[in-house]
Amino acid sequence: MSDTYDLESGPDPATLAAAAPETPTEDPVYAVGIGPGNAEYLTPRGKRAIREADVVVGFETVVDFVRGETDAELLTCGYADEAATLETFARRISDGADGTAVLMGDPNHSGYQFVGKVQDAIERSVRVIPGISSLQVAASRARTPMEETTFVTLHKSGDVAPDLQRLCDSVGERHLLVLPRPYDWMPGDIAAHLLDSGASSSLDALVFERLTHEDETVTRSTLGDLEASAGGTNPDDTPFSDLSVLAVRTD
Repeated sequence: MSDTYDLESGPDPATLAAAAPETPTEDPVYAVGIGPGNAEYLTPRGKRAIREADVVVGFETVVDFVRGETDAELLTCGYADEAATLETFARRISDGADGTAVLMGDPNHSGYQFVGKVQDAIERSVRVIPGISSLQVAASRARTPMEETTFVTLHKSGDVAPDLQRLCDSVGERHLLVLPRPYDWMPGDIAAHLLDSGASSSLDALVFERLTHEDETVTRSTLGDLEASAGGTNPDDTPFSDLSVLAVRTD
């Protein structure tokens, strides 16, 4: 990649991804939102970009969902080897391969850091193909219209203080939809933070887990009751999974 970055001090790769509108090109690399992990929610356009690629890159848990959709070379990574994997992807692209990066949900919801890293690694433009996200499904389940809702994703690296402030500024006045961050900002931690900011403990809170999957669940609670699960930074410290969406309704 062209520059090193520290997500605590910057530059945030999401800033690169959002720096300018897409430039039309005949031969882009695609960044595809694959939906919430249920193949029925993978859009036809996204499926075609995956199927026609020579090489597909993404986090291992995301690539696993699309293995059956393509014969492409699959490059998988975790956070530890992300940069090295993207360098390999960039070499394939430089050699003339058609490439597609895959992201869970919709790249416009929590995916801009990875989009920015892909864009920084390659010498071709990136075309985002939006997907269906668990956020959209949660809004449907919670009946929180988007135009009446404040959405915040905490599911990213780096400082989330400005995002938490947006929630505090909106709670009680607008519905909230939040993508928690495993495992330091889970639903209970968010509830505790909102209560500390003066939110009413009686506000309805719903935690959706594994949306669109056969084992989808919903926990109906209030901010006050949800606070009981606050604290900790490990999977065992919370009753909720890393595939959760928090909805907080207005009065």
